[in-house]
Amino acid sequence: MIPRETIDRIYEAAKIEDIVGDYVKLHKRGANLIGLCPFHNEKTGSFTVSPSKGIYKCFGCGASGHAVKFVQEIEQCSYADALKQVAKRYHIEVEERQLTPEEQQRQDNRESMFAVNEFANTWFQQQLWDTEEGRAVGLGYFHERGLTDDIIRKYQLGYSPEKGSPLAKALKKQGFRDEYILNDVDTKVGTGICGRGQQDDRLYDRFRDRVIFPIHSVSGKIVGFAGRILKKKDNVGKYVNSPDSIIYSKTRELYGIYIAKQAISRADLCYLVEGQMDVISMHQAGIENVVASGGTALTKQQILLIKRFTSNITVLYDGDAAGIHAALRGIDMFLSEGFNVKVLLLPDGEDPDSFARSHNASDFIEYIRKNQTDFIRFKINLLRTEMGDDPQKRAALIKDITLSIAQIPDRITRQVYISDAAERMQIGEKLLLGEVLKQRRALYGQNEKKPYSPDTPAPSETAEPATEPTPIPTVQPTPVVLPQSKFQKALETTYRNLLQVIIRYGERPLYTLSDGSTISVGDYILEQLRADQIQAPTPLFQKVISSYEHHRTDEGFRASEFFKFHTDPEVSALAIDLIADKYQLSSMFSKQSISENVTQTVKVNTEEEQLPTLIPRMLLELKYTILEQRIDEMERALREAERSGNWEMQRILLADQPKLLEIRNQICRQLGNRVITT
Repeated sequence: MIPRETIDRIYEAAKIEDIVGDYVKLHKRGANLIGLCPFHNEKTGSFTVSPSKGIYKCFGCGASGHAVKFVQEIEQCSYADALKQVAKRYHIEVEERQLTPEEQQRQDNRESMFAVNEFANTWFQQQLWDTEEGRAVGLGYFHERGLTDDIIRKYQLGYSPEKGSPLAKALKKQGFRDEYILNDVDTKVGTGICGRGQQDDRLYDRFRDRVIFPIHSVSGKIVGFAGRILKKKDNVGKYVNSPDSIIYSKTRELYGIYIAKQAISRADLCYLVEGQMDVISMHQAGIENVVASGGTALTKQQILLIKRFTSNITVLYDGDAAGIHAALRGIDMFLSEGFNVKVLLLPDGEDPDSFARSHNASDFIEYIRKNQTDFIRFKINLLRTEMGDDPQKRAALIKDITLSIAQIPDRITRQVYISDAAERMQIGEKLLLGEVLKQRRALYGQNEKKPYSPDTPAPSETAEPATEPTPIPTVQPTPVVLPQSKFQKALETTYRNLLQVIIRYGERPLYTLSDGSTISVGDYILEQLRADQIQAPTPLFQKVISSYEHHRTDEGFRASEFFKFHTDPEVSALAIDLIADKYQLSSMFSKQSISENVTQTVKVNTEEEQLPTLIPRMLLELKYTILEQRIDEMERALREAERSGNWEMQRILLADQPKLLEIRNQICRQLGNRVITT
């Protein structure tokens, strides 16, 4: 392990122009250097190196990073090897810290277990492809299930022979120790790829006479295996899995996540199925953003793993009633994490595997689009058909539905579901709202969040920032499921601008307070976001906020350097983009009202000079965007209420509308924009 102090010395010594110049011919252009990008083919140079910022960025393919990241990418080596290579260039001696005996033992255990799994994975594949039994039994089974050779190789499927213990013998011959071949249930050391006989004390193959599905971690390491039996045997389970160990737990992993993660991120959607064959068949059909829970109850760890790539999930069921009811209990956790959850019930007799084999990707996706249902509506319809006229079952249904709604963190979304559920279950909306609030108090205690406000005034340089914002009035939206907001892009852009300021100037003093102390740029922005209960619109943005909160008090903290060299590659890449990109002032910042019909363009100083006035305006622009979204939702709710003849809903909405419009006008006046009248 390379000590942090040495890593910091390497970063400080590394000159980006020297490192990149070894691989790319660079030409000076102003303060920067430019050349042809080494990561994609181009005729006109769009690869820019900034010596002052210590970063590179290609405006053609988007590649960006610091000096160590460049070496890592160009040499296709590990982070540690890239550090050592840069250190060697600048004559920095790298002395890796001596691990404690306990740390060294744990590291040795993990590396040895991964080595056992890698060997076993290769061995299983060889048995499938290179032996007569494997081709006849294992490969024959996969072909019978409609899998092509390419997809079998892509998922590294294998086979374990029926007789004897050939894998155990191969592992021993290779020199692997018993402690890593077996599994200690107490210490969790060992892969459990083999077991030990109680009578003869010999090693035996755990997965014999089964086809093998290797389980990859999100980073691609083999952490375990699942084996499916092909011949029905008494008292023998269809599937056998690797036991829990220090490198594997069924509660942490999702089958297929390593192969699917990029497709999930691109589509901003994940399909969740139950079994390995469901994943593989859907992938072969062209639907690549799919993972499986592996037949176990969903856990928060698995849900958070998906959330690294998307907050949209569609769960596919095969119509088995018992399985659906068991899965319903786990899906509430998706709601509590802010997911948009859809459910698809496949036709009777079909599962994702069989359906994928009989449909191509476009047909399958079209079927999903037409037949998927919002989770809460699906749950209401499912349980309502079971309760009949029984009052006790009806009461239980109401409690069940309100418990699910109570998990939803966003207040507006909760209200939408409350209104929709009240109409579908023919129950008073106020009664349902009361039950949801009761459930939330039981789940989260008395600290219910207050609504955010877009009305925080811009402070003077000597004034203490406002901490008591005026709340926005509660809006009662229409009882329909809202589509993704058309304001999402604007919201992400305005929030991204604030992150850019935090990353560039986070530690710098912004205002002097009345007691003589100062508040930094980053602290002031975070204080205002917290005061108004404004959440980050994407998981990546939240990572940046959380990292700043946790490290802002570190000795010598400099936001730009901290984020540029962040250990999370996604955060580092975003930071480098924000450091490299020039901030574009919106029209709100560059124009000022003289009269109702006349505006003038104001000379804009440098970004740093503008910070005391720029940051409050950026915060107001963010709140303005959120408020515009609220008003748009209210207008759509009004149209729906008018269409459906819901006069009570119209009365409530019309009573609240002037309040929101007035708050919007207050923000417009503070921003120097024309006031909008109705």
